[in-house]
Amino acid sequence: MEKYSKKILLKEALLFCNWYTPKALNKKNLLSTNLNLKKQFKLLINSLKFKNDTFVHRDFHVSNIMYDKNEFGLIDTQDALIGNIAYDLASLVDDVRFKTSLDQKNRMIDYYLKLNPKIDLEKFKNDFVILSVLRNLKIIGIFTRLSVRDKKNNYLKLIPYAWQLINLRINQDLIFQKLKEILKFNFPKQIK
Repeated sequence: MEKYSKKILLKEALLFCNWYTPKALNKKNLLSTNLNLKKQFKLLINSLKFKNDTFVHRDFHVSNIMYDKNEFGLIDTQDALIGNIAYDLASLVDDVRFKTSLDQKNRMIDYYLKLNPKIDLEKFKNDFVILSVLRNLKIIGIFTRLSVRDKKNNYLKLIPYAWQLINLRINQDLIFQKLKEILKFNFPKQIK
């Protein structure tokens, strides 16, 4: 199975720049903003601590989890890779399709960590917030692409919650300071 490389993570994050920023920004600011965002995406990706050594579904959310006769199964696994241990939990906890309270999010994370006591807590928290932010920026890009290219506008209603999740996570760590400044300057209504 292929590894979830830095190149793949960057390509996914750049969906935000390729699809959302052209719709949200004027042409004057587009190039410089996208260059600055790409630089920040690379910095965040290079700041990940864990090795790529875990099965990562990449679309891990409640709708892709099946339960039958006390057993769980996963569907829609065609895009799975070997990646970071925090990725799928970030997908589940910060899923744009289901709004959950911060308390519920923290309980899910705590439960996972309780089941995996050997995980380095600091490394995990670092990677979790980075992957959540990058994933939700990617989702904004994907949902914009679905609207522009495929005329599937029903996903646009989920973008405001994706921004809320990004806001939640970028306020947790100084590693996001420059990204937060770029987003706040260019997308002030979304980043409060």
